[in-house]
Amino acid sequence: MNQNSEAEIQMQYIQKCREFLEASDQPHPTFHIQNEGCQMNTIQTESVAAMMEQMGYVKVDTPEADAVVYNTCTVRENANQKIYGHLGHLKSIKKHRPDMKIVLFGCMMQEPHVVEKIRREYPYVSLVFGTHNIHKFPELYCRTLHSDSQIIDIWKDSDEIVEGMPTSRKYPFKTGVSIMFGCNNFCSYCIVPYVRGREKSREPQAIVHEIEKLVEDGVTEVMLLGQNVNSYGKTLAAPVTFAQLLTQVEQIEGLRRIRFMTSHPKDLSDELIGVMAKSRKICHHLHLPLQSGSSRILKEMNRRYDKEKYLALVEKIRCAIPDLSLTTDIMVGFPGETEEDFLETLDVVEKADYDTAFTFIYSRRTGTPAASMENQVPEDVVKERFGRLLSLVQEKGRRASSRFTGTVQEILVEEENREKGTLTGRTQHNLLVHFPGEPELIGKYVNVRLDTCRGFYYFGHIVRENEV
Repeated sequence: MNQNSEAEIQMQYIQKCREFLEASDQPHPTFHIQNEGCQMNTIQTESVAAMMEQMGYVKVDTPEADAVVYNTCTVRENANQKIYGHLGHLKSIKKHRPDMKIVLFGCMMQEPHVVEKIRREYPYVSLVFGTHNIHKFPELYCRTLHSDSQIIDIWKDSDEIVEGMPTSRKYPFKTGVSIMFGCNNFCSYCIVPYVRGREKSREPQAIVHEIEKLVEDGVTEVMLLGQNVNSYGKTLAAPVTFAQLLTQVEQIEGLRRIRFMTSHPKDLSDELIGVMAKSRKICHHLHLPLQSGSSRILKEMNRRYDKEKYLALVEKIRCAIPDLSLTTDIMVGFPGETEEDFLETLDVVEKADYDTAFTFIYSRRTGTPAASMENQVPEDVVKERFGRLLSLVQEKGRRASSRFTGTVQEILVEEENREKGTLTGRTQHNLLVHFPGEPELIGKYVNVRLDTCRGFYYFGHIVRENEV
């Protein structure tokens, strides 16, 4: 079955759901949807929300709704516990709303022990599906409307990419675009390859076509998304590099900004650095996960680079793009991490000059090689190291971010703050800026002088044409 016919079939199921609901006692049913996890999850959540709206549901901000949908994450244990907490709360709501449909999908649902727990302890959940058959949601949901039985449909894997499914977006002027799915890296601590499956890339023509349609609809900034965008295109029948894809996207008229994440250091090529350096549209912001500064720990993590290679890569990128904003991910407490290993991480933070770093405590994930490793680091040691890392990251980040003080930067205005008359937007370097302005500017680009740095964000004012 080709992709277009699959999308057409699912659109037929959307229509069937709509007709069923229109014939019911609730012609305007409500739904609540909540997203956990990464930006790729956000894109999939927006797609499911669009399908629900096309079925005739009205979106609400409370789980007191006719349908409640959760897109789940399983990168860390607390994400799982949060979902179980939500389900406990929904049980009491469902007593008063027995016809309410509860839907769970996403990464957490790809874990067999999770599905078994839901089957056993949460029989009031209506529908469970995973990461590989999201395009089947209309068909699966249609079945729930005609049955009170729990429906579980988990695919172990799939090489299918279905184009043309409905989607929506939070902002009319910017959005994310998934360019690939899955991961082949198998970092020893990470559950993602097991729940997302192997890498598969979308055809460049499909990506360009989608972005062209988005631009026609008012989008001026896109974020290209993948678990490892640097390995984009390797699985295609006619391989294309990520740098080549960026070059094609750059040519789309009306598109002003291009962002992307996440980049794995082992695959970041000289070709990509060169394309970024000469581009007029690719933002000068790069998220380059470190995870650990210890070469020994990086080897145990199966990251396939060491401290020296990472720092050499940072230096190469900064030479090509001097004003680059560099951000990263850093993990504390990987099994066997010693004080010496941790000090190596602090050394990289000192040398790399990150604008900010997302810091995490290692979370033991069943099914990953790291979960069975000996020398799990004691919790009190991990927390003490985490505090030291956070202090250094904040100190270095405030210093790095403040380098733009007094400069004029182009800002894409995103929203009005709670404080009326104050707008918020981002520089191409992904720095938040607050400044006085009218809501009519939302979605537009304005020049703002960055007057005061408050750590990781700025206060500024719009620069008029006659201002020096």
